[in-house]
Amino acid sequence: MIMNTENSYGIIAIALHWVMAITIFSLFGLGLYMVELTYYDAWYKGSLDLHKNIGMVLLVALMLRVVWRMVNTTPKSADKTATDIEVKAAHYAHIALYILMGFLMLSGYLISTADGRAIEVFGLISVPALSLSFANQEDISGSIHEILAWTLILLSAGHVIAALKHHFLNKNNTLLRMIKVMPGKTH
Repeated sequence: MIMNTENSYGIIAIALHWVMAITIFSLFGLGLYMVELTYYDAWYKGSLDLHKNIGMVLLVALMLRVVWRMVNTTPKSADKTATDIEVKAAHYAHIALYILMGFLMLSGYLISTADGRAIEVFGLISVPALSLSFANQEDISGSIHEILAWTLILLSAGHVIAALKHHFLNKNNTLLRMIKVMPGKTH
């Protein structure tokens, strides 16, 4: 099943979710590693280039995911005990995660292009720098990027805890729907 239904996510939504989740946590780990490196470390430039390249690919994945979400059905809540407020809170939490990812990637772009140079993505395409810049762009964007990265990881951890709560305490298939396609099932 490619498309979402009222009761299940389709394979594209599931694949985008997991590829992005794994990539975001990997980039976070790489980012933690990178900030400990000095200019003279052997992997200083390589880790930075890898982080930028994967970040740009992740931006494309985020745009695809947002478009896919807009043109697709959103499955109903699998938690039949959820109140309207809980369902709305979950909806807005997902939107907040998308917005947070977008600003995180924008701040990364602003760090990378602060010197006016384009970002070369795996030697395949060149993403140009903006013709506008601002004083201390790299430092300000770097501070924002770090705050947003930690915020995203903390909110993602909350997202994981909520999914586990649904699975183990509420005993519904909220988590299972994002692991495998479940046509026709709600519980």
